[in-house]
Amino acid sequence: MSKTTVAAPANIAFIKYWGARDLERALPMNSSISMTLDHCVTRCTVEILDGGHDEVWLSEPDGGFGSPEAEFTRRVVEQLDRVRQWAGREEPFRVATRNTFPSAAGLASSASGFAALTLAAAGALGRKDAPARELSQLSRRSGSGSAARSVLGGYVEWPDPGGIGKVGGIDDEPSYAIQLADASHWDLRDVIAVVEIGPKVVSSRDGHRLAHTSPYYTKRLELVPERLQKVRRAIETRDFDLLGPVLEEESTDLHMIAMTSQPPIFYWSPGTVAVLRAVRELRQEGLAAFATLDAGANVHVICDPDSEDEVAERLEDLPAVGFVIRDGVGDGPEHETTHLF
Repeated sequence: MSKTTVAAPANIAFIKYWGARDLERALPMNSSISMTLDHCVTRCTVEILDGGHDEVWLSEPDGGFGSPEAEFTRRVVEQLDRVRQWAGREEPFRVATRNTFPSAAGLASSASGFAALTLAAAGALGRKDAPARELSQLSRRSGSGSAARSVLGGYVEWPDPGGIGKVGGIDDEPSYAIQLADASHWDLRDVIAVVEIGPKVVSSRDGHRLAHTSPYYTKRLELVPERLQKVRRAIETRDFDLLGPVLEEESTDLHMIAMTSQPPIFYWSPGTVAVLRAVRELRQEGLAAFATLDAGANVHVICDPDSEDEVAERLEDLPAVGFVIRDGVGDGPEHETTHLF
C-alpha cells in the first residue's frame, strides 16, 4: 500500500511517565500505565512519493492544510527516517495530519500524533501487520515516549527498561508497551475539562529534562512500585475505589515535581484549581469521580458510566471551563479508507 491513513488515540496516564533515563531515546525512569482513549485521536495520511523530498502538512483552523513550524517538521522527518531504516526502504513521503482535539495543551497530542505517523508510514511501506512490540518501540523512538502506549487499546503498561542495562548503556530494544486488558474489560469514562486551548509554555520534553532537579523526584520513584501494583490490581478486578486515589496521588506528584524543579514549571491555571475543587465536591456528593492531569492545565476526570452525565454537566457550568470533551476507554488505532488528501 503506497498510501495509508491511521487514526491513533491519545491516552491518559494513571501512573505517569515523568523523567527519563535517556531522554533522546525516551527511556523512562519508571513504568507507566494508561487508558487508551476513544474520541481524542490524530488522523495521519502517509503516501510514498516517486521522488523528491518529504512533504509535511498540518491541519489549519479553516480545515485546510499548511506547512507546520520548522521544529515540528524536523521531528516528523526524523521519525520517517527511523521508519525507513526499520523497513529497509528509502522512498520519500507526503504526510498530512489532523487532530480531533487541542494540540500541545497537555492532552497527549504528541503521543497520538507520533503513533499515527509511525503506523501510517509503516502501512504505506507494506508493514501494517508488523508485531505490536516493534511498532510500540518505533513510536517511542520519536521522542514522545507516551506514543509507545498509544499503539495499543484498552489499558496499557509501558515497563521501565532499567534493569536490562548493557555494558556502555541501557539496551533500547526491551522498551515497548504491553496491553493489560482490552477496552471491553472495564468501561471507564474520561470527562476532560478544557480550561486552556493554546500550546503550553513549557513542553513535556523540557519537563522531563528538569524533573530530576526537584527534591521530591527521588521520593516519588520510591512510591511508584506500590502504586503500580494497586493500579494493576484495580484494572484486573475493576475496583474504582482502589484506582481513584492513586490517580490523584500520581497527578499531584507530577505537578509538585514540576513546580519544584529548577527552574520551576507551573502548568496549572486558575481554571485547573476550580475543576479540582468541583471534583472533590462531586465525590462528597457520592459520585465516583477522580481527577488526573498530564503536563498541562486541562483536567481529565475519570468516572464510571453512571456518573458521566452529572460530572460533565457540573464541569460545563464552571466559568473557567471553555468546553468539555466526553471520552472513554477505546480499542486503539484504526486503519481508515478515507484519506486526508
